[in-house]
Amino acid sequence: MLIEVILVFFIVVVGTVGEMCVTRAMKIIGEVKEFSPRTLLGVPIRAFRVGWMWIGFAMMALAYFALLGMLARANVSYVIPITSLSYVVGAIGGRWFLGEAVTHQRWIGVLLVCAGVVLVYLGKG
Repeated sequence: MLIEVILVFFIVVVGTVGEMCVTRAMKIIGEVKEFSPRTLLGVPIRAFRVGWMWIGFAMMALAYFALLGMLARANVSYVIPITSLSYVVGAIGGRWFLGEAVTHQRWIGVLLVCAGVVLVYLGKG
């Protein structure tokens, strides 16, 4: 049971924070406005010069391996819905880490996701 909690933590929290780090890196390099092959090839080169990108990739890799571990231990019909808690972490992180505006409607959606996760957990049996 403890190992499952740790794996879910890595999937949900570490993975989502990794996604936020990648987002921050992409906001640093800026929006792609020209879609020529030369410009598109330059985007990953610029992105990998930003430390946030490397941190994000490392965290997302850890989350991926935790997902593999969790899938080896539990049914996919349990694992995938539980990982939707990443939406909660994403909304919180988007608000406080990235400075995004999160509307009341989105917070209600986050609460509905939480309610769904509770139902899936209770039905694990």
